[in-house]
Amino acid sequence: MTSPEQTAAEIFSSAELAQLEREHRAGISSVQVLSLFQQKGIKLSEATFRKYVQMGLLPTSRRVGEKGKHRGSRGLYPATVIRRIALIKRLMSSNMTLEQIRDSLLSVQIEIEQTESCLQRLLRQMQKRLERLDAEGSSDSGLQQDFESARENAAALLATLHHMGSRLAAVGAHPILSEEGGNP
Repeated sequence: MTSPEQTAAEIFSSAELAQLEREHRAGISSVQVLSLFQQKGIKLSEATFRKYVQMGLLPTSRRVGEKGKHRGSRGLYPATVIRRIALIKRLMSSNMTLEQIRDSLLSVQIEIEQTESCLQRLLRQMQKRLERLDAEGSSDSGLQQDFESARENAAALLATLHHMGSRLAAVGAHPILSEEGGNP
């Protein structure tokens, strides 16, 4: 069990967060998120989780149908919610209010998530094109190597951006977009 002073950011290492994000690439349920924090001794209730979503601190879930007749669907969140909750917990332990966290966290984190989404979409398009070239017998091993390198570089860039975004928010940085004259 952890002391009240020990924060989620100290409990989940960068390696653990990256591993969880890989394991839950397709998404993670709120029940799973709550369980992960409970296992680490961090209090996080379903009501608090919902409040973070309602405030815009966490993204909303996407509905995913269950296989089988009349199984319905369940809500899945991007696995990055674990990282985001860890950051929220750390910022709250430094006496920031949820409103202050929202103001400092969202501008940077939303841009990072949009960048991540764009990169993933671009990489999927490139991969499909490479697969078509391969099916047509026109594959190019140099292009495939470049693609693999780009994918690795994109992952490294995103990991660095997530880390920097967390650190900026942790020190109470003002929204970067506002400082640069952009729209938050």
